[in-house]
Amino acid sequence: MEGLGRLLAEHPFFRDMPDDVREIVVGCCANAHYRPGEFLFKEGGPADHFYLIRQGEVAVEVHAPGRSEGVVVENIGEGEIIGWSWLVPPYRWTFDARAADQVRAITIDAACLRRKIEGNHELGYELYKRFIPVMGRRISESRLRIVELTTEPGE
Repeated sequence: MEGLGRLLAEHPFFRDMPDDVREIVVGCCANAHYRPGEFLFKEGGPADHFYLIRQGEVAVEVHAPGRSEGVVVENIGEGEIIGWSWLVPPYRWTFDARAADQVRAITIDAACLRRKIEGNHELGYELYKRFIPVMGRRISESRLRIVELTTEPGE
């Protein structure tokens, strides 16, 4: 786990978290690699992980009527985190996430982490204080992107 612990400590999302608290998370982590076009998750599926992007870019897509492919509402890149549906019951994805190019990530098992949060409220506090700003920013950005996509040119 030493390698995963180091990678976790280097990622901006976890960088300033107290070492002892961050170490609790390491046991829920694994390295992952996604090829271009491969889905990290699909809308409606179980939100059983979240992802720290180490390299590459992930396209967040929403399904739109009359379109065969999803509409990209956001791109998530290196140093960012994707996936907060694991925090909110019923723990289902509300978007698709697809690798736009080669992606290297750390996946964090949500069930494992939820169990650890129940036993360590400091861990829960540290995670929530990091996730809430990300959630707020992403909701705002998605809203603006959806308005942009639905506004006719010249209006």
